[in-house]
Amino acid sequence: MKVEIIKCLKDNYSYLIIDEVSRQACVIDPSEPEPIINFVEKNNINLKFVLNTHHHFDHIGGNKDLKKKYNVKVVGFIEDKNRIPEIDIPLKDKQVWKYKKFEAKIFHIPGHTSGHICFNFFNEKLLFTGDTLFSLGCGRIFEGTYEQMFDSLNLIKNFPRETMIFCGHEYTIKNSEFCLMYDSDNEKLKKKIIENEKKIKEGFPTIPVTLKDEIDMNIFLRSDQKSIQRNLSLIDPTPLETFSKLRDLKDNF
Repeated sequence: MKVEIIKCLKDNYSYLIIDEVSRQACVIDPSEPEPIINFVEKNNINLKFVLNTHHHFDHIGGNKDLKKKYNVKVVGFIEDKNRIPEIDIPLKDKQVWKYKKFEAKIFHIPGHTSGHICFNFFNEKLLFTGDTLFSLGCGRIFEGTYEQMFDSLNLIKNFPRETMIFCGHEYTIKNSEFCLMYDSDNEKLKKKIIENEKKIKEGFPTIPVTLKDEIDMNIFLRSDQKSIQRNLSLIDPTPLETFSKLRDLKDNF
């Protein structure tokens, strides 16, 4: 399987997962139709499915046009069926979706939205996290609770360390600046910031990232670290309390 990163809108990423033998493909979170159609037509791709992580328009904006043009089937969370009306294949938490060589298990990860899911292509160790886990960050909490988002991130944290993370937006540089404020002794983070700035300057995405790197550098996955808790001037906080404080600070960063 090959993953093509498709830039959409201002800072969104959609992802085409392509079977290079059959040329069949599915697309994750098509923000808008045109960039997807352009790539599909130029590269002779047989687009079969749309996979949606959540209902926000910048993740489903291309659904209707792609269904009309390619007769694709839309895969999404059963509890979001009323908010993503194009869904043809509603899935439950921990259900496996399979079509020929495509196989992914979905996980319900509420917090950003109540119906947010991720797609785990477990054979290839590819995880599409939408707006829950970003490179060096996490999504805002719009419909869920701090505890739900915290639990969702911990669920992701338990995937194999070599898992490749594909998120919904290019927020890495801003996220890294926030991480560095409260994790200033993290030498790996400092080196990664230099690498990412070079990528952006040269026009390349900072995505994908490994889960191992996120665990080592993403402050929202490190709320159990005493050094971060001290930098936040918290006294004997729980990891959830630390996470909640970080999320509040990031909302106003």
